[in-house]
Amino acid sequence: MIPGEIRTGSGVLEINAGREIRYTTVVNDGDRPIQVGSHLHLPDANPALSFDRALAEGFRLDIPSGTSLRFEPGVGADVALVALGGRREVPGLVVRTKHAPETASDASETASEPSEAASGTPETASESADTTAGEEN
Repeated sequence: MIPGEIRTGSGVLEINAGREIRYTTVVNDGDRPIQVGSHLHLPDANPALSFDRALAEGFRLDIPSGTSLRFEPGVGADVALVALGGRREVPGLVVRTKHAPETASDASETASEPSEAASGTPETASESADTTAGEEN
């Protein structure tokens, strides 16, 4: 065996075999490239990405594990989505309301659960921004 060598069995390995597949178009409406990893629950992706989030509920990109797709500003891409395993629930990433928030700040104000877990008290994005105002990177 050579160090780092990967030995695979014979035949073809089908990724995500037997999982439901859906298709949608994703458009980056932002001004910067956005990269989405293979196991991110797609509705929790950057709000600058426009796509049918209801259709994508319980799904992720149908790409190999450990890879990602890059969405350039103003560019659309047709993508395949694959169903998450189990109950298709992803707790602890982004807590969203049942309806799409009007702005990103509205979404952060409803996301009290993750900050409660981290600090013991709810915190909104505006409160967090107030504590870091004036700091340099």
